[in-house]
Amino acid sequence: MTAPDAGIRAGDGRRRFIAPRRGQVDAACFRHPVFGGYGEYLALLTSARWPDIDALNARMPTSGPRFVAQDAVLLGDGLHYEARIAQGRIATRAENWHDLFNAMVWMRHPSLKHALNQQQCRQIERMGTRERSPAQQALTQFDESGVIVQVRDRALLDLWDRHDWMALFHANAGRWRDGGISVAAVVGHALMEQMLVPGRLLVGKCLMVLGDPVDSVARVVESIAAGTSLVTPTELRPLPLSGIPGWHAEQGESFYKQADYFRPLREGRVYPRPL
Repeated sequence: MTAPDAGIRAGDGRRRFIAPRRGQVDAACFRHPVFGGYGEYLALLTSARWPDIDALNARMPTSGPRFVAQDAVLLGDGLHYEARIAQGRIATRAENWHDLFNAMVWMRHPSLKHALNQQQCRQIERMGTRERSPAQQALTQFDESGVIVQVRDRALLDLWDRHDWMALFHANAGRWRDGGISVAAVVGHALMEQMLVPGRLLVGKCLMVLGDPVDSVARVVESIAAGTSLVTPTELRPLPLSGIPGWHAEQGESFYKQADYFRPLREGRVYPRPL
């Protein structure tokens, strides 16, 4: 979810996000916790000029796929975007925020992106390119808006299950600071793009790991690769990210009472067990 005045209407009435130009972005936005795991790549976002394909590939593991310019010649091969990645080529548009953030996630979490691509290709092989399965929808939602959350205190999980946002965020603010619950990784590149515009209230689509601190990202990668996670979009838990203590400037009780953002649990909605 976003602030009500953000974006523009697409032709079918849906909101379509238009990212600001590079020179219009206040670099202070990159200090937000959404970018907390990407410090070594922030120069790609704050430099005066857009990084080119060579600059992006210089940050990638040598054994992985490479970024290639998305142009008419590339698109002329007729391949699906995911099939091209499986061949080692990540189509990337020039001077495009969305694709730049996608590139950063590839740099930071290549195993995760590889697992998502493998599952997408398996679904395309099964479904073809005209229809999309529930698994493809889940994989795409996580790729665009995914957040991995580590929860040590099961009582906090119960609050999340009930969408008791006031208790989860406000009454238990200290648990977000002492590790009772924490964001292990933001992996959705569309979430990062939305952060370019101040005031947007974003919702992450979360996979959650329960228990003592572990390598939560590796646990999620393992589950995705095995085909036991992201089988359907209903697996993904919504998390109003601006409710996390320290993630928004105004977090008084009245803020958490905004029902259009901190939405109540839908009748009959049940979340699956965490990893």
